Amino acid sequence: MGKITLYGIDPSPPVRAVLLALNALDVPYEYKQVNLFGGEQNADEYRKINPTGTVPALIDDGKPIWDSHAIIAYLASKYGKDDALYPKDLYQRSVVDQRLYYETGVVFERTLKGTTKPIIFMNETTVPQYKIDYIAEVYETVNRFLQEHPYTAADHLTIADFALISSISSLQVYLASDPVKYPNLVAWIKRMEQLPYYEEANGKGVKQFQDLLKSKNFTIVP
Repeated sequence: MGKITLYGIDPSPPVRAVLLALNALDVPYEYKQVNLFGGEQNADEYRKINPTGTVPALIDDGKPIWDSHAIIAYLASKYGKDDALYPKDLYQRSVVDQRLYYETGVVFERTLKGTTKPIIFMNETTVPQYKIDYIAEVYETVNRFLQEHPYTAADHLTIADFALISSISSLQVYLASDPVKYPNLVAWIKRMEQLPYYEEANGKGVKQFQDLLKSKNFTIVP
């Protein structure tokens, strides 16, 4: 096994998705913090690794990979003892991919990033109600994903769960999951929290993320 280096910060949901995968696969790695607030992501050295200047980025055997979904799919394919986390069966894999694409475009980009970026980087102090409504739509959709299976894409854990839990656990700072409205979602969150590596890989980063948002004293407005 070659040397793996992960670049990121714990509060970042995409970074936490990769941390979950690395821990699930029991793959040793070096973790290098990237100071996003200090502009370290814009340095030429980092841009050579990830030209988008975002986290996470990963180097394995000297080769850079960026985008959390590309990274966790790569890790599961290369280091998985079997194909449970990222199935080789084309239909089963397509279901996992569906969830990953949904997490990218809707859960993270539109909902989480769209709500959080203005607060953290633009010093806005209000969140329009329609953005909270987006979060409720995400909860409802993922609750439907879980109607027939205990995990979001299968009867067992897949990389889709890592991507989704990293963002959905972060969204709780804006809107807590109602167990009456979203019973499948709440049960799944609790199931994920029971993973032996959850707290180290995701839980502590969620707390940092939520503490940062709460320190901004944002309010929700109509």
